Amino acid sequence: MKPESSSFARLIMLGAEHETRGSIAAVVDAYRTHGLFQRWPIDYLPIHGARGAGHNAALALGAARRFALLLARHRRAIVHMHVSARGNPLRDAAFMAAALAARCPLIVQLHGAGLERSHGNAFLGRLLASAACVLIPCESLRPWVRSVVRGAHTECLPAPVASAPPSSHETRPNLILFLGRLEAAKGIFDLLEAVAAVRATIPDVRLVCAGDGERIAVARYAERLGIADAVKFTGWVGPSGKRALLETAAVFALPSYDEALPVGLCEAMAAGVPPVVSPVGGITEVVADGVSGLLVAPGDKASLERNLRRLLTDRALGARLGIAARETARLRFAPERTLGRLEEIYAALGLQSAPDAMARPADLRQAA
Repeated sequence: MKPESSSFARLIMLGAEHETRGSIAAVVDAYRTHGLFQRWPIDYLPIHGARGAGHNAALALGAARRFALLLARHRRAIVHMHVSARGNPLRDAAFMAAALAARCPLIVQLHGAGLERSHGNAFLGRLLASAACVLIPCESLRPWVRSVVRGAHTECLPAPVASAPPSSHETRPNLILFLGRLEAAKGIFDLLEAVAAVRATIPDVRLVCAGDGERIAVARYAERLGIADAVKFTGWVGPSGKRALLETAAVFALPSYDEALPVGLCEAMAAGVPPVVSPVGGITEVVADGVSGLLVAPGDKASLERNLRRLLTDRALGARLGIAARETARLRFAPERTLGRLEEIYAALGLQSAPDAMARPADLRQAA
């Protein structure tokens, strides 16, 4: 990534609608919370949400119009595009192509696992090849990016997550927390079986499932296992709801089959909740087995049960792992670290942080 010879008055960021489920909205909300939008001249354009295809089409069309108006006003801008496997690759490609056609420096930030299946076609590869910078949440995604775009300028940028104050684990209830989408790929059905086995020796064990997805199927499986009364479904929860859950959880469990670096894991570690997770994707980059968490192979329900029981019965072990997890999160995910690197990228591309850092976004009606 070479510094631009010219400067830019605006940055246009494209991503998920506010409070949409998924890592894009979580990361953008963290950017807002930690002052990125106050320090830099950013216009945020939501291009998809969670209210169906019609709503998404309307959002994308509205964003395209506002994008054109912003370029008409500022002539050129830096474009920061958020992309995930759950997105629409044709829509994403259209916005990336429009940015490049307008000669805008393009930053593409990748989120989550499965991008090699959804965004691995040759056309998107050519667009990524023209990007000034590709941001990845973990090193495990770097080989795929380089397989698509040899020589791509790639930067590892985890989600910014602030560490919570230390708290005692000894008095917490026997509560296991699952933060994520309710689907087989996340290991939720394996987790239900493990909780059913744990309940034989720890009768008051509880599992809280925070997320949307296949709720009915998961609830029915809990009934088949005889643990329906021990499983609670909260649906998707926002930042305050997650904080409340993490303050009471004794264990965080995510026995996934496929991940990049889940934001829920980062948040659990930052809260000092010991994780029991699978060694997939970027998880092993932040969780050291027996040091900052416990690793369980995907589908190994016996080991999952054993490690959940260990942490619920040995609270001293849980406390040690939680402290190490929190320290790892402080070093890897601290907002001042991750946002500092992002802001270095912005500055290197020529984005000017004006003295009036609180400048409001451009009045698009005037631009029209």
